[in-house]
Amino acid sequence: MPTLILVRHGRSTANTSGVLAGRTPGIALDDRGAAQAAALPGRLAGVPLAAAVTSPLQRCRETLRPLLEARPELPLHTEDRINECDYGDWSGRKLGELSGEPLMEVVQRHPSAAAFPGGESMRAMQARAADAVHAWNARIEAAHGPDATYLMCSHGDIIKALVAEALGLHLDLFQRIAVEPCSVTAIRYTRLRPFLVRLGDTGDFGGLVPPPDAAGAGDGGEAAVGGGAGAP
Repeated sequence: MPTLILVRHGRSTANTSGVLAGRTPGIALDDRGAAQAAALPGRLAGVPLAAAVTSPLQRCRETLRPLLEARPELPLHTEDRINECDYGDWSGRKLGELSGEPLMEVVQRHPSAAAFPGGESMRAMQARAADAVHAWNARIEAAHGPDATYLMCSHGDIIKALVAEALGLHLDLFQRIAVEPCSVTAIRYTRLRPFLVRLGDTGDFGGLVPPPDAAGAGDGGEAAVGGGAGAP
């Protein structure tokens, strides 16, 4: 079965402003996100790709643009099932404001029970994204053989949920997974089981260095809903 390369979109204007973008239209990459996208073709140089599949949102399409310019022969497909989680009434709100909502504790501690008002549940998000991956695995294998590699560009919570599904982790544990903007995660699917061969690889270890004002501040351990902005 194929190998899937999951790319989270580059850093967006919503990431840097602390807004939960969700499916809000018109959210673009910021300058750093554009630079991350520009570096993607070099990072994937030498990796044969049978196809690229993208979430319909602008920030994913912008992330893939330099790769498609470098590989004009690479077919691009849009897949609605790997769209961002539908955060419903939470979309467009500041994450700092949302941290006080009672639902946020459920999202952090028991996400399999979390359903966003006016949106979807996190279980439904994971199920439709996993269905998309399994359908695309079959499609890519039929067209290009079992050793093919293809790419999907999607969103932080989607990728975390797909990693959890591949590892057999309950969705309630998916907040333990982190994927920064424009990170590369790779899952090799086989007849018996998937293998996680890369997780959140950016090639940049700056995110491991604590900021100067973090000394003694402690860490509450809350996961960034939507995936966060990554290293400063």
